[in-house]
Amino acid sequence: MLYGYAVVGLYLLMSAALLGATLLLWWLLRPKKPNPLKLETYECGVQTVGDAWVQFRAQYYIFALIFVLFDVEAVFLFPWAVAYNRLGLYAVIEMALFLLLLLGGLLYAWRKGALEWV
Repeated sequence: MLYGYAVVGLYLLMSAALLGATLLLWWLLRPKKPNPLKLETYECGVQTVGDAWVQFRAQYYIFALIFVLFDVEAVFLFPWAVAYNRLGLYAVIEMALFLLLLLGGLLYAWRKGALEWV
């Protein structure tokens, strides 16, 4: 029984040694010539003007979450569509219920204005 713990301990010890060796090697090989130009904030090749921390409206995040929701819906629909010929009436009713629930969510988001980009 102690053999199993010894293997786990050896594995942890080896992984810590590998991590330490990698960090040490990185520290030894890195360039060590800092200057103020290298320490400046770089934002996609454009010189930053003002504060770089700009707050976005929450609506953009809600729009992205709705996109992810319907993207996941497509992932669930694909295997169902592939096996459609072998499915019975119960599976068709279940998928219709699933689609109605998602359609209800889409209509709710539309009425709340979550799909408006600006």
